[in-house]
Amino acid sequence: MPLRRRHLYLPCAAAIVAPSPALAHSPLAGDTDSQLAAGVSALVLATLWLLYLSGAFRQPPRKVRLAGFHAAMLLSLLAVLGPLDTLAQDSTAWHMVQHMLFLVVIAPLWVLSRPLPQLAAAGGRLIARMAGPLLRCARHPMLIAYIHAFVIWFWHTPHFYRLALDDPWWHLTEHTLFLVTAGLLWWVVLHSSRRHMGWALAALLFTLMNTGFLGAVLTFASSPLYGDARGLEDQQLAGLIMWVPGAVPYLLASAWVGYRWTKQMQRTVVAQARHSEA
Repeated sequence: MPLRRRHLYLPCAAAIVAPSPALAHSPLAGDTDSQLAAGVSALVLATLWLLYLSGAFRQPPRKVRLAGFHAAMLLSLLAVLGPLDTLAQDSTAWHMVQHMLFLVVIAPLWVLSRPLPQLAAAGGRLIARMAGPLLRCARHPMLIAYIHAFVIWFWHTPHFYRLALDDPWWHLTEHTLFLVTAGLLWWVVLHSSRRHMGWALAALLFTLMNTGFLGAVLTFASSPLYGDARGLEDQQLAGLIMWVPGAVPYLLASAWVGYRWTKQMQRTVVAQARHSEA
């Protein structure tokens, strides 16, 4: 196999070999419903990965983007099928780590890797039809931010939080909604046009504020919100994870978008000044 193509397969081989010892503690080793839900998750991730690899042969991506996509897929496997999912069943803090991995690590990695050309090269019109409506929604940054905020708060209310813990299919739905809405938000932020840059910054700051507020609610609550089986200290740690380290990616992205917006306004002012002088 040529060296320039071998790097496409190495992460896939690592994903197959490396997680095998951990599967004894993964959803694949649970009851029937857990196994089926985990199987569906694995099938979706494997299909997405294979489509990308197929498209990468036809339309090779940059090495940095290729590495970003592989990293996102490996982290997705860890979050969904690895021991992290089992830890999240018994700990609010580990559950928050899993959620923040989806929201501020995996989703932006996918967006930064720009996988659509490769997926479209492999999936053709089907991928374009699926991605088209979502990308049209991404023209409205605040709308995406509102939907994303609703999804986050919805799944962190006590009733639906416990529902996702008790039912693997609802847990799968929760993860899917986290990834889709977070992916759209990061797409708006990282690929915002000049026209929407100000709104992209507003969407980021809104998300930073509402996730920080939710983290504060979990941190300062005087009793466990998700049942006595989950301790108050564990819940407070979960709130701090969302509130402090979970805010860092939003702050960095806000600084980057703000810098781009400032430079754009400077160029506009200079252009207008030159035009008036002429």
